[in-house]
Amino acid sequence: MKRQAMKRRLLFRTAGAIALAAAGLCGPSLAAAQADDSLSRLQKAGVVKVANTQESPPWSYLGADNLPAGYDVAVAREIFRRLGVAKVDFVADKFKHFIDGVNAKKYDVVVNSLARTSERAKVVDFTVPYTVQDFRLWVHERNTDIQDAATLKGKTVGVSAGTTNEMWARNNLPSSEIKAYDGGGFVFNDLVNGRIDSIVDSYFNGYKMKTVNKLPIKSVGAAVVPKNSPALLAAMDKAIGDMIADGTLQKLADQYVAPGFDMVGNMKKGSAWK
Repeated sequence: MKRQAMKRRLLFRTAGAIALAAAGLCGPSLAAAQADDSLSRLQKAGVVKVANTQESPPWSYLGADNLPAGYDVAVAREIFRRLGVAKVDFVADKFKHFIDGVNAKKYDVVVNSLARTSERAKVVDFTVPYTVQDFRLWVHERNTDIQDAATLKGKTVGVSAGTTNEMWARNNLPSSEIKAYDGGGFVFNDLVNGRIDSIVDSYFNGYKMKTVNKLPIKSVGAAVVPKNSPALLAAMDKAIGDMIADGTLQKLADQYVAPGFDMVGNMKKGSAWK
């Protein structure tokens, strides 16, 4: 009897210790999830601050009325309309500052077609994709010697700072001089003026120039939210998924990117950067 009573006491103490340990492990994470106000805070305030460049047509730019316009702008407005946030305030920033800016709470989210990379994903979270970009080599109309990536050896290549095209150029064009620009418009001005020989950029950004080669880059872009914002991330993912399903995303692509451009179909062919 004494042995059985002792066994029961030992089992009770062991079970109690395990229960306490489990509570210690689960408690903080459960509390953190319950304390997440990333979505409700915006809904209560009725306003969200969204970052974009406002100088990268057709994605984001200032329209004739000097107000933000473009595909990214329209997508952001529609996402937060569906989330019950009445007002979207757009904050202009440089592409290379987006990750630090959202983490410093300069704005709530970034909706500027950012490609997900392993390095970026360490410090911010990405929604499901809502866009895709085809990248090309752009040259001046008078160009005769640049035909593809192989013929860029010794040439000066312009890219937008902090973008997927800069990453690709630095990784794949070791014999070229890579010149990064903060403003999308400046890089094309320098191509026209002969300061650079070529540009790696989106098909839609360079439509006024001559394309000589379609690069093997079809990069999907997503919105960026701060880490530890699961409610906001899940809600934005759902909104984007619904916009794909009901045709809204394709309608916005037809309106702002190019009529007939199969945004959703091309997104499925694209890939995230590693």
